[in-house]
Amino acid sequence: MNKKPSNRRQTREVDAPKYHKPTKADVRPNRAAGGGFADKLNAYRDLHAHALFSSLGRLVAEPFSSLMTIAVLAITISLASGFYLLLVNCQQLTNHLEASTQISLFLKEEVSDIRAAKLLETIKNNPKVQQATLISKDRGLEEFKTYSGFGAAVSSLKSNPLPIVIEVLPKNSLTNKDELEILQHEFQQNEGVELAQLDMQWLERLQSIMALAGCATALLNTMLIAAVLFITANTIRLELHSRREEVIIAKLVGATHAFIRRPFLYTGAWIGFISGVAAWFIVTVMMLVLRVPVESLSKLYGGNFHLLFFSFAQTLQLIAIATTLGVIGAWAVLMYQLQRTKPE
Repeated sequence: MNKKPSNRRQTREVDAPKYHKPTKADVRPNRAAGGGFADKLNAYRDLHAHALFSSLGRLVAEPFSSLMTIAVLAITISLASGFYLLLVNCQQLTNHLEASTQISLFLKEEVSDIRAAKLLETIKNNPKVQQATLISKDRGLEEFKTYSGFGAAVSSLKSNPLPIVIEVLPKNSLTNKDELEILQHEFQQNEGVELAQLDMQWLERLQSIMALAGCATALLNTMLIAAVLFITANTIRLELHSRREEVIIAKLVGATHAFIRRPFLYTGAWIGFISGVAAWFIVTVMMLVLRVPVESLSKLYGGNFHLLFFSFAQTLQLIAIATTLGVIGAWAVLMYQLQRTKPE
């Protein structure tokens, strides 16, 4: 009778946990279990990596709709970048035309070849002059026979009616109109110069055309950028609508808007990135197709014009802009739609 209580007492003593005051060694594992900065950083990285590749997987899972959206965006971006590249090539062509904006100095009839050569050296030493060329009477007559088509009529003349001409190419002739007028006036004051001619009206027209082309390109690119934003925003809106139940469940379990937005933002980034790469290929192929005819036409006019393509830095800039536009379009629609998407 007395042994049973003692056994029960021993069993209780064995089973009962002994209480002890927690020490620093016990507290440290608990803090580690809560996660430090490195653990939070790794978790943040894993979440973004999952959202990045899962968004790409959703695009691949729906190839038809994804290709349609990317094709429309790629054509839109290629139009914007193509107009920009066209403007750059036109500016390059304008720079090549600097030689045709020269000042022509028609010397007086009594000026001899020796005096004309001395005047040429004086003009070359002018710091405002980039290049000067002397065209003698005989050379001018030969060029006139070759390019005018009146060679037989000119040959019947008893004397050469053409004067000695000095062609002067000023520095920065397209950008400094005032200096051109001053330089023209200086040449006109020379005793041996009969006429210093410069087609200023042609220069003004050329500069006005280039300014108009630049303004039109900027306006068109602005409209095309707006189109890219709207197309991307509508694509993300449809994606959000198709995943509405998933978003509602995520809100019910306490997910934040930032967590919900993350995969959609990566979807917009993927759409913009792929569209930018496709646009670069479209523009490059178009320039390759146009290169041979344009260069052949340039050779017919005695020029050496070569089309400019996107450089490596410009290619990266194009893709970065397209990706950024995709993210901005997605962000804009998500900020509005997530506020309206609420559990019923």
